[in-house]
Amino acid sequence: MSATKHHSHIDSPYGTLTLVATGGVLSGVYMTDQRHRPPQESFGDRDPGPFAEATRQLDAYFAADLTEFDLPLRLDGTPFQRSVWARLLTIPYGETRTYGELAEALGNPSASRAVGLANGKNPISVIVPCHRVIGANGNLTGYGGGLPRKQRLLDFERGTGTAALF
Repeated sequence: MSATKHHSHIDSPYGTLTLVATGGVLSGVYMTDQRHRPPQESFGDRDPGPFAEATRQLDAYFAADLTEFDLPLRLDGTPFQRSVWARLLTIPYGETRTYGELAEALGNPSASRAVGLANGKNPISVIVPCHRVIGANGNLTGYGGGLPRKQRLLDFERGTGTAALF
């Protein structure tokens, strides 16, 4: 039997975020119109209870008062996807890495395309910072929440933009 899921919605400068918990542990943070977003009916009953700390930390992040999240996460995916998502968590606030750099760090320099696919399926946006991954030439490439959001998140973290509403 699978663990019980709950969800809640919070406002952010980047639009409404849907938070999902599986068995009481944060397992999803989805933006409106996010690519690879599971269907709403798969998120379980609406209940803000499991999300108090995640909401507090996200609010602090968007207020530029938090640069590193400290939350238990449930990252459901293939072993390769989970290894990519774990590597994303090591990218410091305000910095970027290329898909190739991540592939090399995972011990498979030729896997940058696979890294990109796993990055795109990241279920916990913002907290697992897939927005901090860029193309080899330094250009923005792919982002489940859309390239304008990716650019705004990067600018915000670098101190060159604001978290004003999307």
